[in-house]
Amino acid sequence: MTDIQAIATPTGSVPAELVDFVVHEARLADENRYAEWESLWADDGIYWIPTGDHKDPQTQVSFVFDNRHRIGSRIAQLLSGRRHSQTPPSKMRRQLTNFEVLSDEGGEVELAANFSLFEHRYTTTVWAGRYLYRLRHTADGLSLVKKTVLLINNESAIKTIAFIL
Repeated sequence: MTDIQAIATPTGSVPAELVDFVVHEARLADENRYAEWESLWADDGIYWIPTGDHKDPQTQVSFVFDNRHRIGSRIAQLLSGRRHSQTPPSKMRRQLTNFEVLSDEGGEVELAANFSLFEHRYTTTVWAGRYLYRLRHTADGLSLVKKTVLLINNESAIKTIAFIL
């Protein structure tokens, strides 16, 4: 068996290590394995879900704009069993496609991927958009520095985001 080194895309190739990392990150979120998901984050991590086409989360409203401490708080709530908006927890599966390396410099890589997420909790909801990741190479492997979730309906009212997109 040959090890796959890169995934061919219409815009070039994407190192398999990067695709493997974000697919693993998605699987952990899908399976509500939040403690493991949290361990992927760098100490200076940012998780951002902007509204509209906003470019500056410091001055404009966001659905979510979490620093590393707030990511930890969000995970603690989800793991507490007292997050009533997730009792019972959502069942989720997401698909990632159209991977693109946007930049690779200074030990950090910016990667983009389209996604569709199927969430079921009493009814089924489809979430779709584009993920923008900033990944950092460390001695221990890759870590997640920033994840931006660009929802296709981010200019509309949306259901409560009570889980990890």
